[in-house]
Amino acid sequence: MNATWKPTNRQQKKQRRNRRLLLFVVILLVTGFWVYSFRSSPLPEIAAVAKPAVIEKPTEFLNQVAVLTAPLPKPSPDHILKRTIQSGDNLSAIFDSVKISQTIMLQIVAADESLLALDILQPGNVLTFTLDEETRQLIQMELFIHSAHQVVYQRVGENSFEYREIVLPGTWESQLLAGEIEGSFYQSAIAVGLSDHETGNIAYLFKNKVNFGRDLRAGDTFQVIRSLQLIDGRLTGQSSIDAVRLFSRKHQYSAFLFENGNYYDEKGESLARAFQRYPFRGHFRISSPYNLARRHPITKRIAPHKGVDFGMPVGTPIYSTGDGVVTRVKNHPYAGKYVEVKHDGRYLTRYLHLHRITVKRGQKVKRGERIALSGNTGRSTGPHLHYEIHIKGRAVNPITAKIPMAISIPKGKYKAFKQRVAELQSLMEQSQFDLIGS
Repeated sequence: MNATWKPTNRQQKKQRRNRRLLLFVVILLVTGFWVYSFRSSPLPEIAAVAKPAVIEKPTEFLNQVAVLTAPLPKPSPDHILKRTIQSGDNLSAIFDSVKISQTIMLQIVAADESLLALDILQPGNVLTFTLDEETRQLIQMELFIHSAHQVVYQRVGENSFEYREIVLPGTWESQLLAGEIEGSFYQSAIAVGLSDHETGNIAYLFKNKVNFGRDLRAGDTFQVIRSLQLIDGRLTGQSSIDAVRLFSRKHQYSAFLFENGNYYDEKGESLARAFQRYPFRGHFRISSPYNLARRHPITKRIAPHKGVDFGMPVGTPIYSTGDGVVTRVKNHPYAGKYVEVKHDGRYLTRYLHLHRITVKRGQKVKRGERIALSGNTGRSTGPHLHYEIHIKGRAVNPITAKIPMAISIPKGKYKAFKQRVAELQSLMEQSQFDLIGS
């Protein structure tokens, strides 16, 4: 009987190994032949006569090389989102753009009730949202107002946030600006480097003494000392007017900022009309005092109380405590209906939880003029008025704040005032555009 021969498993493995070895030898021979052929062949003739290219615009070429060889910027982590405020933006749309719910937005607005920083977002402000990398839940939002002022809203519970305000003092340098009236005071002030806001504040300072369209003419001169804030040597955009002198053909007008935050002429007479201490007539009890460590009566969390609450019936007339311009008329979900009045560029007052507002944004008001009726709107435990005073952007105790209650420098401060005026006048005698202290 003839049987078909079959290799054993051992023989099959040996055959496969031999085939692989043969294939490797063939590949090695082919590769060696190709390398030998390439190295032994002459270079193309054109390579021997090639000339370097002439770069007609070396600077432009180097700039292009720098751009092409520059390291690529590292992408921002996807759990940190930034939005720069543009004209026309609103908080609700911004939260939608980063896919964060309106419910969380309201939790942050609730934390912002005592500060109201999110009510006045300006183009150029930056909001930075930090999310948990795993859950994608918002854990922090930062509002960058400028390099010396930020607000951080931090999650402290499942449904609540608290804020931390960062205000850096920086350094302040004084600058003398001087010019001659050509056209209008406004155009001349802008031409020497004053901002629109600063020019408006100067005009407001002298509103009771100078008619800028009639009293100042071409050829009249002016001098301004302003202080500029710097952080790490860079301007923050914040400034303060320290002194102003206007020279017309017949008169000289002056304004000097004193240590109490008020402006006086060189004789010590106040340029601003005096404030009244309380925004109502009669007497009402303080139901909650100014307290930066107060525990909120509803949320039970530490929340700064940057004003004074006066318990009073709904409908009580509320009066502006000083001359000014209405800068905000709002209906806030937590602060309720409220009014903000700005006074002479340094002072600001707020009136919250109102029932009805009787003025409009942009309207000029006088001290003692009715602006609203008290109420119980927003997040409130009962009918009351919440009243605030801010000096140079910082909330102060309305009951004890140093506000201009008198029309002249107190006798005990007159010597110090005259010394300060002498210092400022000495600086004004320097050449225009000198930077003092730089």
